[in-house]
Amino acid sequence: MRRRVTSGALEMLGCGPRMSRLLMAPTTKIVGPMSALENGTSERFRSTSSISSYSELARERSKTVTSFYNQSAIDASAEKASVRLTPATMLYAGKSPDGQHILSSAKYLHKELPVRIAHRIKGFRSLPFIIGCNPTILQVHELYIRAYHMLSDFPAIKDQETEARYSKLIQQLLDDHKDVVTMLAEGFRECRKHIQDEGLVRNFLDTTLTSRLGIRMLATHHLALHEENPDFVGIICRRLSPKKIIEKWVDFARRLCEHQYGNSPRVRINGHVAARFPFIPLPLDYILPELLKNAMRATMESHLDTPYNVPDVVVTIANNDTDFVIRISDRGGGIPHSILEKVMDYHFSTAEESAQNPRMSNLFNNITNSGNQSGPMHGFGFGLPTSRAYAEYLGGSLSLQSMQGIGTDVYLRLRHIDGKGESFRV
Repeated sequence: MRRRVTSGALEMLGCGPRMSRLLMAPTTKIVGPMSALENGTSERFRSTSSISSYSELARERSKTVTSFYNQSAIDASAEKASVRLTPATMLYAGKSPDGQHILSSAKYLHKELPVRIAHRIKGFRSLPFIIGCNPTILQVHELYIRAYHMLSDFPAIKDQETEARYSKLIQQLLDDHKDVVTMLAEGFRECRKHIQDEGLVRNFLDTTLTSRLGIRMLATHHLALHEENPDFVGIICRRLSPKKIIEKWVDFARRLCEHQYGNSPRVRINGHVAARFPFIPLPLDYILPELLKNAMRATMESHLDTPYNVPDVVVTIANNDTDFVIRISDRGGGIPHSILEKVMDYHFSTAEESAQNPRMSNLFNNITNSGNQSGPMHGFGFGLPTSRAYAEYLGGSLSLQSMQGIGTDVYLRLRHIDGKGESFRV
């Protein structure tokens, strides 16, 4: 009887049956890596054999959540300011024959990453408690806490042997966090009925996702410094060709489209096709496949009666001293007036059928997760708003012009890292 009452009380609080089961489950240890992180102990929670009632067990379980909010080391780190680098600083730092540049990079990360991760943990704590209690969001929160402790507990980096171990840890954490975007999308979809202030959630997601991009760029840059590639300094390509990177993601999007619809639009690239300049390919590897996929899907779904006779998608490159622009034009019928103002907002309901088809999702994950970077966002209504947030983080913008009944033009504008005007900071 007492179990039913407690369970009912939890459901009334809005925790939902899944969270109720998490808090009420009669297991003896916490799932996940949190249990051995604090105070050097491996047994943080009492055995259920000593708990005389389910209400006490529920209180014990609630400590799992509460402990996420009471960690003084994280509080102290979150008060520190992060030190953001310009890509030009990263590009012109140079390489030393004795590997000193790698040690310097590792020492910078050793100080910087715990601070940035502590900022993100503070962001999770600022969420409304009922949203922060969602098991999927709680799992991401736990990933960040675990990463914080692993990084901050790592000893000072004084030699190449220590740096090698640190690089191994960095790679492990990159792998552990590769699904964070999808997990956040799932978590917010699961608790969408509790979202009352969409502005607060938008700010949280913008900050969390762009911070994640910055952290991944810095970590990947450090790992790439170990590689000998004359065209790159870390993750920065000395002479990036926008045309080549567009062609790479056109091939990807066409394969995806052909798998779903049996055909795909032809893509024509024009404008400053010979342009080359220093830039970081990584953010383009997130944004471009999302934009191309949207253009191809709109084209195919607006021509279902003639799938083997569809208009081309046209990509135009414009380069100047300050920035460069990539315009993607489709003839996919345009975006309806009723949703035009909302397409850049995060949506927490299931995305359209074509984006959520299980076969498509599996193929998409297989292709995009085969490289060094985690796959671009898909489904869950996260693609365009995340691409917008990334573009703004890089000192640029992402905007749409839609001609209802004809098609849509998407403009991706990004600032040069060594051009006129101030560059963005990572």
